[in-house]
Amino acid sequence: MTEASPIRRRILLAGAAGVIAVPAAARAQTVAGGRTVRVIVPFPPGGAVDITSRLFAERLGPALGQTVVVENRAGAGGLIGADAIAKADKDGSVLGLLSATTWCAAQFMHARMPFEPQRDLLPVTQLTDGALLCVVNAQTAQTRGWTDFRALVQWSRANPEQVRMGSSGSGTSSHLNIAAINRFAEAKILHVPYRGGGPAINDLLAGTIDMMFDVMPALMPHVESGKFKALAVSSADPLPILPNVPGMKAFADLGLGDHSLINWNVVSVAGGTPAPVVQRLFEAVQTVARQREFVERLRPLGYGIVLSDSPAAAAQMIRGEIPRWQRMVEISGARIE
Repeated sequence: MTEASPIRRRILLAGAAGVIAVPAAARAQTVAGGRTVRVIVPFPPGGAVDITSRLFAERLGPALGQTVVVENRAGAGGLIGADAIAKADKDGSVLGLLSATTWCAAQFMHARMPFEPQRDLLPVTQLTDGALLCVVNAQTAQTRGWTDFRALVQWSRANPEQVRMGSSGSGTSSHLNIAAINRFAEAKILHVPYRGGGPAINDLLAGTIDMMFDVMPALMPHVESGKFKALAVSSADPLPILPNVPGMKAFADLGLGDHSLINWNVVSVAGGTPAPVVQRLFEAVQTVARQREFVERLRPLGYGIVLSDSPAAAAQMIRGEIPRWQRMVEISGARIE
């Protein structure tokens, strides 16, 4: 997505104020009776979702006027944390950032789901979106001659399953993306799932694995330090923040001209949470998302701030995305028993 739609709006830095006014009616509605609110991170510390969730939680507390803490509940490609949100009290006391794969794709990959997303979860608003970034260990790239993404794909064809790609877990957008690339480009890249992006990044730094294709916030500092080399992004076109890193259209000769994947995250609570509580959270998230410093912290990391016009609009967006992600699962052939 490159432009704001009627049901979600990209927050631009020029229009981001430090704080927005919250209506008195919304301020009067407390969340969880004023008790501590937990932000569940469905991955281990150190990954992109963890970084974003912590930046968000730091600002959500003041916006709500309540204590907000972060809790990591990792495993099953994010489903363990999502399940904790789905089974939480229906009072807004537990929330988290859940991705497109959790909301739209997981049900088509898993033989068994611990919850039904459309029934057991409730969206508050979309918060971010971003393409995946392909990075390789810079030393490995130099040794193997991976000057660009095309060279990496060609090397993998000649050396099947010798390129090891770490992901934040089976069933994540990283998994779907590399499965599709393997299919379309006839690449032979080995998928190595981790319990989250943080552990995978550590192994990529150590050279235990060779590459990652993952969300950008946790990867960019290592690109900037020179330890990782950026080769491509999963969107069709390059991103403004990395104009010299090609998108998938640049590799049409490899069969990737029509491939494009952009992930997004939605602030989510347990299904059945009362509408006034959801609205209070919606207003608080709006306050956070319009803070200039929050936008500035996320933008260099490759995440855009995209807000839904309402909780109902967020639900409408998710319903509209399900067929696209179902198709992505079918194309990739990804299946988790």
